[in-house]
Amino acid sequence: MLVLTRKPAETIRIGDDVVIKVIKTARGTVKIGIDAPDDVRVIRGELLEKPTAPTQAKAVVNQMADHFNALSDQYPHVA
Repeated sequence: MLVLTRKPAETIRIGDDVVIKVIKTARGTVKIGIDAPDDVRVIRGELLEKPTAPTQAKAVVNQMADHFNALSDQYPHVA
């Protein structure tokens, strides 16, 4: 892993097409901007993380079930 120190307005380039710019720094946070071509997918890492423990997966399933049960209570004519 490459670890870099950057100040606000400084950039990091990845290849020829991707530029990461430090927008703002604060206590414990960094705001960055990413300039990439439309065909490059940029997504927050936590959106790709899968539940690591079976209990976490079960909790997600239970939340979804609760949501759909609430919907079916509101719309009983929809199966």
